[in-house]
Amino acid sequence: MTLLDTALAAARRGWHVFPVRPGDKTPALHGDRRCPGTGPCKSGHLGWEQRATIDPDRIRACWSGAVYNVGIACGPSGLVVVDLDRPKPNQVAPAEWRIPGISDGGDTLAVLADRRGQPYPCDTYTVTTTSGGTHLYWQHPDGPELRNTAGALGWLIDTRAHGGYVVAAGSIVAGNRYTVEWETDPVPLPGWLADLLAAESRPLPVEEAAPVLLREAGRRAAYVGAAIDAQRQRIAEAPQGQRNRALYLSAVALGQLAAGGALAEEDVYTALWPAARAAGLTRRETDRTIRSGLKAGAARPRSVAA
Repeated sequence: MTLLDTALAAARRGWHVFPVRPGDKTPALHGDRRCPGTGPCKSGHLGWEQRATIDPDRIRACWSGAVYNVGIACGPSGLVVVDLDRPKPNQVAPAEWRIPGISDGGDTLAVLADRRGQPYPCDTYTVTTTSGGTHLYWQHPDGPELRNTAGALGWLIDTRAHGGYVVAAGSIVAGNRYTVEWETDPVPLPGWLADLLAAESRPLPVEEAAPVLLREAGRRAAYVGAAIDAQRQRIAEAPQGQRNRALYLSAVALGQLAAGGALAEEDVYTALWPAARAAGLTRRETDRTIRSGLKAGAARPRSVAA
């Protein structure tokens, strides 16, 4: 199959597709910072998730122009994809997952299933990735929208749902091809997995989204307020795959101000937590990243003139 065939086949399944850079895993669409404001974006910027389509005419027009890889937007496609990765060279499992027999994400998932008295969940559409990992495709359950997670379920397990995408089987990255390991229709997401992911996707309680109450007025408060707004914007505009790093850099920047006395550490959490959660980061991921950023920022205090 050509990559055009791959895109059309995905669309026939009801999976919304968009072009991905040839030989890569990044969308082949302009980002919001360089949006021309014309064509599909004449009424406002549309990202890859909004422009993903099942229209065969649009797909033929797009893939006739270049040998694009195929991205599948999980949210519009009604999919939850569990990404079981393999460790990078010299990558060591965190202490809680240093268990005999665990060497990759598949092993971690097996342990999670066993702890809940469930069979290993593998009876669904399955793709082998170019790194040797596995993508398990599931139907999104009824109820609240599930979001992306990174390591929230366990070591080397990520998930993609609303706000996330996967590269389709047939696509080629670094000379290697994503391949179908088990050809079948995606089945409903197992209830126990849905419960775990729903817990990570719960809306923020009101108190977590409270505004930062600056302790001083005047020029200093205006500077700190502008810094907070800038860091929130950094997180909101971060592309997929770089949001955790954006949160870390923002926590470092505000952590420097906290170390210099312009903010309290709890203000940094209050300022960044809603933006991070809105970007799809999990509670655990958000807390850990802000904590790390605060620690790094504290090593380089920055004061603000009154």
